[in-house]
Amino acid sequence: MRKALSLCLKAAVSGLLLYFALATVNVSTVAARLSRIEFTWIALGLLLLLAQNVILSARWRQIVTRCGADLPPRQAFRFTLIGTFFSQTLPSSVGGDAIRLWLLAKQTNWRVAAYSVFLDRVVGVVTLAALVVACLPWTLVLIRDPVGRAALMLIGLGFIAAGIVFVGLSWQRLKFLEHWAPTRHLVAIAGVAVMILRSPRTFAVVFGLSVVIHLITALTGWCAAHAVGADMPLSYSLFLIPPVMLVTVIPISIAGWGLREGAMVAAFSYAGLPQADGLIISLLFGAAYLIIGIIGGVIWILSTDRPDRKIVPLAVIGDR
Repeated sequence: MRKALSLCLKAAVSGLLLYFALATVNVSTVAARLSRIEFTWIALGLLLLLAQNVILSARWRQIVTRCGADLPPRQAFRFTLIGTFFSQTLPSSVGGDAIRLWLLAKQTNWRVAAYSVFLDRVVGVVTLAALVVACLPWTLVLIRDPVGRAALMLIGLGFIAAGIVFVGLSWQRLKFLEHWAPTRHLVAIAGVAVMILRSPRTFAVVFGLSVVIHLITALTGWCAAHAVGADMPLSYSLFLIPPVMLVTVIPISIAGWGLREGAMVAAFSYAGLPQADGLIISLLFGAAYLIIGIIGGVIWILSTDRPDRKIVPLAVIGDR
C-alpha cells in the first residue's frame, strides 16, 4: 500500500511539474521544432550515453574493489545498463541503484554491494556539485537573476557540504555512531571514501571518470540542441545542464520527468535563452535515457537465465 501511494505521489509530481513546464512555453512551437529533428545528432547523443554507461561501470568497478570484491568489466557494464532500465521504470532513479545492489549482492554479499552502490552515488553527486561550483565564475555572468544565482549557489555548495559531512562521519571522535546499526554502516562507507581520498591513484581515477561522465551529459545536451536547431553554444551547455541534473537527483518524480523539464526551463529563462528550447532539450534528454534504458531492459530479459560469472572476493586494498 505504501509503495503504491509513493508511486502515485511521484507520478502526480511528475505530471504537475510537466504541466507547469508546458504552461510557460508555446506548445505549438515545441511541436513544430520536434517535427524537424535531425536524427544524426540524436544518434550521436545516444552513442555518447552508451559510452557514458561504460565509464559509469568503470568507476563503479573501482569503488567495488575498494569495498573488497573484483567486478569484471563486462559484468559491471551489464549491471549498469540494467540499472539504467530500472531507473526509467521505477518511481525514482534510486530504483537503478537498488537493482545494481541486488545483482551484485547475489554474487558477493550485501555489504559490498550496498557500500559500493551507495558510495558510487555519493561520488557522482558530489563531483557534479563540485563541477557546478567550479563553473560559478562563468555561470554567474550568464545568469543575472538574483533568485537564479542564489539557487545555483545553494544547490552546488549544499551538496558539497553534505559530502563533507558524510566523509566526516569517519572522524575518530564520532566512533560512538558505531553503536547503532544505521549509523554504523554509514561510518563504514565513509571510511571507504576516506580510503579512496588517501589513495592518489584511486582518487584520480574515480574523480577523473566522474568528471568525464558529467561532461558527456553536457555534450549530450548540446547534441540535443543541435538536433532541433536550438541556438545553444557548447559553453552554455556546460554551465546550465549540470545544475539541472543536480536538481534531478532529488527523488520526487518518476525518472526525473517533470522536475528536469521545470529546472531546464527555469535555467534557460534565467540565462536569457528561449524557454521552449530548454523544454525541447529536456524532453529529448528524457527520450534518450529511455532508449538506453530499453537497451538495458533487453539485456535484463536475455540474461536472467544465464548463470552469472562469480565475482572474486578480495581483501580491501590499501594504497598502491
